Amino acid sequence: MDTGLSPWMILGLILFIAFVAGFVLDLISVVLIIIPVAMPIVRMLGFDEIWFCVAFLVVLQTSYLTPPLAPAIFYLRAITPPEITLKHMYWGVVPFIIAQLVVLALVLAFPLWHCGCLM
Repeated sequence: MDTGLSPWMILGLILFIAFVAGFVLDLISVVLIIIPVAMPIVRMLGFDEIWFCVAFLVVLQTSYLTPPLAPAIFYLRAITPPEITLKHMYWGVVPFIIAQLVVLALVLAFPLWHCGCLM
């Protein structure tokens, strides 16, 4: 079945869906919903499954820190002193989001193809 999309565009779409799902769902829910559908597609496209799962988890962790919902920030908000506002916390995670995007770019820049590299 030809979608007219390149393998990288399909991979990007899967990771984007995981990113958006991470805003509102917990880790287990996202994994149980997306991975069974995505893994056969990833295999069919020729990407390494372990490499994809690393990229998937980096995207998921980034979505947990990213507004609008940022579940990780709301968990932390429950234990912080009242003088620390959500605005402070949102600005506080910006360096971590940037670091995770750099890691994601590095992971995506060096894909492991089915070439026996890991064997």
